[in-house]
Amino acid sequence: MKVKRIKIGIKELKTALDEFVKTGKAVERGEKVKKETGLYFTSFEAFRKALTPKRLELLHIIKTKKPSSINELARLSKRDIKNVADDVKYLDHIGLIEKRESDKKTTPVISYDKIALEIAV
Repeated sequence: MKVKRIKIGIKELKTALDEFVKTGKAVERGEKVKKETGLYFTSFEAFRKALTPKRLELLHIIKTKKPSSINELARLSKRDIKNVADDVKYLDHIGLIEKRESDKKTTPVISYDKIALEIAV
């Protein structure tokens, strides 16, 4: 089985914008551009605020226990449902989980096996 990874990186805003402009110019010239996917933060502090220990725990529970609903995820994590729902909404917003809606319930899903953290020096 192939391991799927999601890449998380830390880049200064100026570096990210410079890369965006460089890619845009290459596209305008008709050059083929390598597709790069991932989630980037502007600082390690921003990364730490986004991926708190409780949110990382939710990711682990979703991947290993495969809860069928937010209620079940809250029960498995022994946390308040409102706080879990807020964290799931945020993790969905930044692209670390997917929410599947069915039968009046929301199922959180993760489609990767590992998170790779990359820090530019």
